[in-house]
Amino acid sequence: MLAGCAKTPSPTAPKPAEADSVAELSFTFTRQGWIATNQFAVWVEDNQGRHIKTLYATNYTANGGWRRRESSLSQWVRQSGLANMSKNQIDTLTGVTPQTGIQTYRWDGTDSHNIAVQPGDYVIYLEGSLRWANRVLYRAPIQIGQGAAAAQITTEYIGKPGKEQAMISSVIVRTLR
Repeated sequence: MLAGCAKTPSPTAPKPAEADSVAELSFTFTRQGWIATNQFAVWVEDNQGRHIKTLYATNYTANGGWRRRESSLSQWVRQSGLANMSKNQIDTLTGVTPQTGIQTYRWDGTDSHNIAVQPGDYVIYLEGSLRWANRVLYRAPIQIGQGAAAAQITTEYIGKPGKEQAMISSVIVRTLR
């Protein structure tokens, strides 16, 4: 009964989760029915290729799956320094593989130590393990501190993906401020 009493923000007002965010990535995730799939990670690098912060990584890969299957999110594993992270650090960035639907990840403009980064050029990445060694990598350069804007996204497929290419689609990256 009380659910109907909640105040709905106006369409032009920022959503509460966006208020402290500088950028967001969203996409449609479609769970696949095969083994060695359904893994993905979202992270931010500076324009020099240094890892700034992981926004999300699927639990299987982050908690040792990358050792059992080296092709699982291999670029994120390498860039993030996962091998040197503590269990507590890993737990803060992981989650169970989501159900099919739209996924949204927001970056608050801080690094992995929650220290604000300087305005400037950054890159948001989305890597997906499509099936075994087949992967997809989305790359979206952004400028924070220059206002709201949509990012140009490049897509690279590694291996020979087939039907599992439908795992990640409709990727959108935008700066919010």
